[in-house]
Amino acid sequence: MPSKSSARLAALTVAAVCSAASTVALTAPAHADTVRIHDIQGSTRTSAYAGQKVTDVPGIVTGVRTYGSSRGFWIQDPNPDDDPATSEGVFVFTSSTPKVAVGDSVTVTGTVSEYVPGGTSSGNQSLTEITKPVITTVSTGNTVPAATLIDARSVPSRYTPAGDTAANGSINGLTLQPKKYALDYYESLEGMNVRVANTRVVTGTDPYTELWVTVKPHENPTRRGGTLYGSYDDQNTGRLQIQSLGATADFPVANVGDTLTGTTAGPMDYNQYGGYTLVANEIGALKSGGLQRETTRKQSRSELAVATYNVENLDPADDTFAQHASAIVNNLKSPDIVSLEEIQDNNGAKDDGTVAADVTVTKLIDAIVAAGGPRYDWRGIDPVNDQDGGEPGGNIRQVFLFNPERVSFTDRAGGDSTTAVGVTKVHGKARLTASPGRIAPADSAWDNSRKPLAAEFVFHGRTVFVIGNHLNSKGGDQGLTAAYQPPARSSETQRHAQATLVNAFVKDILHVQKNAEVVTLGDMNDFEFSGTTKILEDDGALWSAIKSLPRSERYTYDYQGNQQVLDQILISPSIRRGRGFDYDSVHINSEFHDQISDHDPQVLRFRP
Repeated sequence: MPSKSSARLAALTVAAVCSAASTVALTAPAHADTVRIHDIQGSTRTSAYAGQKVTDVPGIVTGVRTYGSSRGFWIQDPNPDDDPATSEGVFVFTSSTPKVAVGDSVTVTGTVSEYVPGGTSSGNQSLTEITKPVITTVSTGNTVPAATLIDARSVPSRYTPAGDTAANGSINGLTLQPKKYALDYYESLEGMNVRVANTRVVTGTDPYTELWVTVKPHENPTRRGGTLYGSYDDQNTGRLQIQSLGATADFPVANVGDTLTGTTAGPMDYNQYGGYTLVANEIGALKSGGLQRETTRKQSRSELAVATYNVENLDPADDTFAQHASAIVNNLKSPDIVSLEEIQDNNGAKDDGTVAADVTVTKLIDAIVAAGGPRYDWRGIDPVNDQDGGEPGGNIRQVFLFNPERVSFTDRAGGDSTTAVGVTKVHGKARLTASPGRIAPADSAWDNSRKPLAAEFVFHGRTVFVIGNHLNSKGGDQGLTAAYQPPARSSETQRHAQATLVNAFVKDILHVQKNAEVVTLGDMNDFEFSGTTKILEDDGALWSAIKSLPRSERYTYDYQGNQQVLDQILISPSIRRGRGFDYDSVHINSEFHDQISDHDPQVLRFRP
C-alpha cells in the first residue's frame, strides 16, 4: 500500500505558497452586500470563483489550525441558504499562525483557490480555500454554528457517482447529490462544523496522530470490530478519518473495536491521506473494546505449517527483533517454514552498496531461540544493489526460515540474483534447476521490485515447492475519494505482469508433475478478489486459501478504515483437494496502535 513518509507532516493539507494574513479590528459591522460562503462553495466540487478575489466574506470562526504548513482557520456562515448541496463553511489559509479565535465573527477578503492535496498528479479532489486573506474581526465570543450530525441515517449507502466520461472520469463538475451519494454528502459539508457520536474505531491510532471511525456500525463488520473491504463495488460509506486541532499528547490511543463515546466535533477537512477528515476540537472519551492479539494453534506432527510474514523493513538497528520473535514463537506457534518479506540488508537504509542480510536474519533467528523457539536455518538470495525497490539503500528481499528438526531444504547450486530458475523433469518428478532460485529476474515486470524466491523443501519424504513473493506495491494508485471515479489503479499494470510470470512458473511445475504440491505465498499487495489474484489462480494452477475463511475474517491489513487482504497463501490443486488444509490469518498487528508491522502474518497447515 502507499507508504507514509516524514514529508507527510509538512503537507497534511496545504502547500505554503500564500502570503501571511493580516487582521484588522473594527467596531462597525462588515459590508452586507458581499459574496457568501455558499456562493463560493457552489453545488459542485470546484468553485465558480476559483482564481477570483472575493471581498468581505462573513463567517464565524469554527476552528483554528496553528501547526504545520497548513495553518489557517475555518469560518461558517450562520445564515445558510436552503440548498443542501452548498457548503456553508470554508478554510482560510493564512500560512502563519492565525490571530483569530473560535467564536470570532470575521469578514475575509482574499482569493478563492482550489488546492489539490498531493498535487494534481495524485488524482485527489481539491479543497476550496480563501488564500492571501485580509481578515476583519467584527466581534468576539459569538455562538459557533451548530455542528451537523453525521450518522448512519444521514450518510447515503451509495458511495459515489461515476465520473463524467467527457472529463476523463472526473466528478468535479457534477452537481452534488448529497442525499444519494456518500462522497457528495461529505463534500457538501466541506469546511463546515460537523460531529459524530459514539463511533467505533475501525483503524487504530497511527504515528501521524489520526484514526478512523465508522458512523455505520452494521456496515460490513468484522468479528473483531473493523469494517471489511470485500469488493470494488461495495465501498464502506461510513468511514471517516479523525484528526485533532489539539495537543498530540491528548489524542486517543485506540485499537480497532474501541469506541469514541460522546461527541467528536470539528471542521470537515479534505487531505491527501484519506480524503474527508473531521479535524476535531472536541474528541469523545475512549472506551476500550478489549481487543487481544490472536494466537494460532500448533501444527500436528503430520502437518506442515507454512507462514508468510511481512516484517516491515527489518534491519539490525531495529528494536523489534524480540517482538517479532515472540510473535513467531508464541502467536504463530513456530511454523515449519516462514517466508519473510522486507528483510533489509546488514546496514538498513544506508546506501553504500551493502546487499548481504546475514546479520539481519541471524539476529532474528537468535531472538527466536531466546523466545523459546527452534533454531531456524535460512536461505535467501542477495539482490543486485538498489534494484528491488523499497526503502532506498535497504535492499529488501524475501527470506525463507525453516526448522531443520521438522523439514529439510533441498540445496541445489546455481541460484543467484540474475539467473532465472527453471523446472526440469527427473525420474518423472518436477525439480527446480536451482534451489533457492529467482523467477525471471531479468524480466521488466520486476523492475524496481522484489523478485520471487523459489525453493524445494522435503517434509516426511515429500517434496513441497515454496515460492516467496512481494509483488509491486499500490503506490501511485488514486485514492478511494479521488476526483476520478472509479479511481485509477495504475500499479496493477506491473503487478499483473508479475502475477502472470508467477502463474506461468507454477504451471511449468504442474506440467511436469500434475500432483506437485506448490505453495505460493507472500505480500501480494492485492485483494483476494482482485485481477492480480485471478491471474495468479489462472487455469486452476493456484487458489487463494484465505477464501476458505468466513468472509468476516478475510483480512491481513487495515488501511483507511478498510480491513482488507494484501497477504496471501495460494495453493496448488493437490493441496486444495488432498488430505485437508487449515488456514489462519493471525491478527497481531494491523488492528493495533502499537503494531510492529502493518501486516498480519498468515499460516497454512496441511498434510503433504
